[in-house]
Amino acid sequence: MRKLILLTLLLISGLSTFAQEFNFNVRVNTQKLQTVDPQVFETLSQTIRDFMNNTQWTDENFDITERIDCNLILTIQEETSPTTFKADLAIQSSRPIYNSSEQTVILNHLDQDLEFSYEQYQPLEFSVNVFNDNLSSVLSFYAYIILGLDFDSFALYGGEPYFQLAQDILNSTPQNGVFRGWRSMDGNQNRFWMIENILSPRVRPYREAMYNYHRYGLDVMAESPDEGRAIIAQYLDNIQDVYQNYPNSMILQMFLNSKSNEIIEIFKRGISAEKEKTIRIMSRIDATNASEYRQIR
Repeated sequence: MRKLILLTLLLISGLSTFAQEFNFNVRVNTQKLQTVDPQVFETLSQTIRDFMNNTQWTDENFDITERIDCNLILTIQEETSPTTFKADLAIQSSRPIYNSSEQTVILNHLDQDLEFSYEQYQPLEFSVNVFNDNLSSVLSFYAYIILGLDFDSFALYGGEPYFQLAQDILNSTPQNGVFRGWRSMDGNQNRFWMIENILSPRVRPYREAMYNYHRYGLDVMAESPDEGRAIIAQYLDNIQDVYQNYPNSMILQMFLNSKSNEIIEIFKRGISAEKEKTIRIMSRIDATNASEYRQIR
């Protein structure tokens, strides 16, 4: 379904060329380091880029123009040994908007629970059901989260098989607490809660909203901005329902991280009733930033 829609979105013609799923830009940030050879991290950057872009994550055939654009910044915060590190992982993905040169952010997330070991030229190994090393598992987990969110935006619950694979990766990781971010007790904004939220029945209305937000909201706005904006306003009710039924859930923070600025810009052009509804819902969900949403007026 995603491929058929993208063929229309991108007006692809001719023969399709096999390619992997991602177009990742990768940067490793090392300002705080003092002892490790910087060349190690240049190699690590290329290793991550090759791993994300060259692994075949699905059984789909992606044309080069269909690859999902992503950015990854790995910021090394601490050397615990010459080959072990603590780091922050910032990861973002986006997808094209129909009949437009613009893209919309699908995921915009900061993982602050990454600890890993790495020696120069060490390969990363992909496996869903076998834990090889923490960096490989974390990167694979986010590959399937991105795929799931992307496919969800093109077909209702279309990302389900990829979310299930992310769940399988989580289940294969050590549960002894050696690596943080995989267990419920490691915090309330980690990998465990990300996939728990996404697969929770309480979050189904959110996933329905994200499908309609993209396919019948953003994707029609170039030709019919009023129609697209009305659909987005309608499905904000789903987001509010999730807030009421699952308060403080991680999925709501993920929504705000990726969509809050976009929603402000969309509804600045809306009618008065849409503006007031959007301000009311977004200010309730994101009370800390309520003043930002009043810009919509």
